[in-house]
Amino acid sequence: MQFGIFTVGDLTADPITGLAVSEHERLKAMTTIALKAEEVGLDVFATGEHHNPPFVPSSPTTMLGWIAARTERLILSTATTLITTNDPVKIAEDYAMLQHLADGRVDLVMGRGNTGPVYPWFGKDIRQGIPLAVENYALLHKLWREEVVNFAGKFRTPLQEFTATPRPLDDIPPFVWHGSIRSPEIAEQAAYYGDGFFHNNIFWPKEHTQKMVQLYRRRFAHHGHGTPEQAIVGLGGQVFMRANSQDAVREFRPYFDNAPVYGHGPSLEEFSAETPLTVGSPQQVIEKTLSFREYAGDYQRQLFLMDHAGLPLKTVLEQLDILGEEVVPVLRREFAIGRPAEVPDAPTHASLLAEREAQSVVRLAESATPQSS
Repeated sequence: MQFGIFTVGDLTADPITGLAVSEHERLKAMTTIALKAEEVGLDVFATGEHHNPPFVPSSPTTMLGWIAARTERLILSTATTLITTNDPVKIAEDYAMLQHLADGRVDLVMGRGNTGPVYPWFGKDIRQGIPLAVENYALLHKLWREEVVNFAGKFRTPLQEFTATPRPLDDIPPFVWHGSIRSPEIAEQAAYYGDGFFHNNIFWPKEHTQKMVQLYRRRFAHHGHGTPEQAIVGLGGQVFMRANSQDAVREFRPYFDNAPVYGHGPSLEEFSAETPLTVGSPQQVIEKTLSFREYAGDYQRQLFLMDHAGLPLKTVLEQLDILGEEVVPVLRREFAIGRPAEVPDAPTHASLLAEREAQSVVRLAESATPQSS
């Protein structure tokens, strides 16, 4: 099972000091956090994509390319790649390029984002959000798998005899997760292609997350990709930890109250009771995270949001030390207990390459076997 962090890249003033970092400082902090993630033994770093204040990561491939050059093991991903407002041709080429430079350590979470004004900024109509997501991904899927593509759709000019360059590394496209909080159409899209489904698991109660994940699992099996238990599921989560739970609550409260992603609404206690948010001791984080399996089943990737709402970089790095030293080792061990053998790991470039080579060996063996008359 993979563990990591995802960031929304918000630029928020520290509610304690009143100080706001610059865009430059925030971007450099995000890269520092990514390097720390590898240092403490995490598997994945994922950045969001936003084109509006108060968020700064508008070019995920630029950031991830920088991180790729300075890491050796970390999987580089996105918390959202905007499949609706980005040109699929540009996505295909940008992420194939990144895949080469990172030696395969790349995957993506496709999503529509949650900022309506982005659509007209990129010449799109938000009312067509779902059809855009469906058509654009259909094209992206072809671009990565067919060397010469002909395509005609509703939302862009046709392609004739087009080849995206560079081709994916080893002719293996980056693995795709489809991210959605509430859209069953996106869960269906993930299931149709046999891709992964990522639920950010921050805002909604467990019953909602369970409903979305179960829908994806059923449809994954319906489309012939395996059993429901073999579907590839990722979950988010948000935590803040101190050795003493009361200290964690006291320290995090002003940041929660100020957070652009969920502040100014329910109290910290109400939100913690109704959603996966965990503010407390490392043991409390372990226990609540392990409970995700009760309603999501055995899943493949767990990412945590840890660096938003104006939290100082020093504090975030302390949180990563706790996560890497005290929490993730226990979660790896406990999630492995009772995990059925048929439940797959999250696909990586290496595993997909090994699978293809194994299939080639089988085909060669079958072709060499004399056929009975």
